[in-house]
Amino acid sequence: MAGKPKLHYTCGRGKMESIRWLLAAAGVEFEEQFIEKNEHLEKLRKDGDLLFQQVPMVEIDGMKMVQTRAILSYIAGKYNLYGKDLKERAWIDMYVEGTTDLMGMIMQLPLQSAEMREKNLALIIERAKTRYFPVYEKALKDHGHDYLVGNKFSWADIHLLEAILMVEECKPDILSAFPQLQAFKGRISNIPTIKKFLQPGSQRKPPADDKYIANVRKIFNI
Repeated sequence: MAGKPKLHYTCGRGKMESIRWLLAAAGVEFEEQFIEKNEHLEKLRKDGDLLFQQVPMVEIDGMKMVQTRAILSYIAGKYNLYGKDLKERAWIDMYVEGTTDLMGMIMQLPLQSAEMREKNLALIIERAKTRYFPVYEKALKDHGHDYLVGNKFSWADIHLLEAILMVEECKPDILSAFPQLQAFKGRISNIPTIKKFLQPGSQRKPPADDKYIANVRKIFNI
């Protein structure tokens, strides 16, 4: 019997958080090996565990996988969260890339100066309202299904909920003009595996604070 996937990353969200979400939603237990010092990262590099010298890295099925997108695609396919055919995968990919872009903007905020943070926060809210959330709102309204693609729970749904919750941390009433997304959030949040992941004490990580960012800068020499 294969062991649990092991996740190598800092004790924070970053690029690993979507991987945690996907595994948790699939009902897969996983272990975490936190990188707390630069020496930990350098050891992984020296041991040849990081194909491109970067994390996230996930040990799964005898592989040491790197590159966030590759890891996520593998997990989604392995646990039947990646559509039934090529067209459904294409739609899931498009929806996921959209939420990835939006969450990527939010991830950068703690690394920015106060002035830049204020400016980019306003841009994130504007983009969520006018570029990203209207797409998902329309998709759910037009096909009338509970899920984004193929009327079946998929990676796209998990990623969208993660994005919604991240944007709500920036602006709590962001969904006020999006009734379909409000209903979607309620449905997906109550799927048992996700409900468990959203409870206190789970492996979900909190937003980055100043202490975490200071440590990240030391680990990665940035």
